[in-house]
Amino acid sequence: MENKKEKFAVEIKALQPKLIVGIGGSAGALSAYKALLEAMPPKTGMAFVIISHLNPIAVSQLAKILSRYSKMNVVVAAMAMPIYANNVYIIPSDSDLTIEKNKFKVITPRSQRNKQIDIFFKSLAEAMGERAVGIVLSGYDGDGTEGCMHIKEHGGKTFAQDMSAEVDSMPLRAQASGYIDFVLPLDKIPGKLKNLIAAHEK
Repeated sequence: MENKKEKFAVEIKALQPKLIVGIGGSAGALSAYKALLEAMPPKTGMAFVIISHLNPIAVSQLAKILSRYSKMNVVVAAMAMPIYANNVYIIPSDSDLTIEKNKFKVITPRSQRNKQIDIFFKSLAEAMGERAVGIVLSGYDGDGTEGCMHIKEHGGKTFAQDMSAEVDSMPLRAQASGYIDFVLPLDKIPGKLKNLIAAHEK
């Protein structure tokens, strides 16, 4: 009986992500999501959560689209859904998404327009500490900047897409804040993420 319990505990631990990577984007970010996920291997030990500015009345097809570009399972996050390694989660339309005890909390309708990246990043920072990663991709305005500050203050790592972003307002605002660790083109981000996970496995 004890061996079964121990085995179960090991299996559960293996399912828990070593890093949770929040990926924020808006206008022009779809091609960036595709490129990033396509470059990631199926088993990284990380979980990826995409926070995209979606039309609140639209039924999001994002999970279906991105599943064609990822070797990982891609699903829309739901209330109390556990967060597992080697999975990609998409924010539901017209919702705020946060993390509570390694599960998602979905608040519908969203509290305000185009602040969903900051809301998720702040929650990610509190839930994961140094095992939180925030990535700001293409988009207008400055959502994600405040969230990156919280991730940095809790010991996590932050990325911003470089000038390759189709719309550079969001990543440039994040860079100007001084809270970004890595400013990189899309093709360099997967390698840096692999380095971060290797550092956590030591």
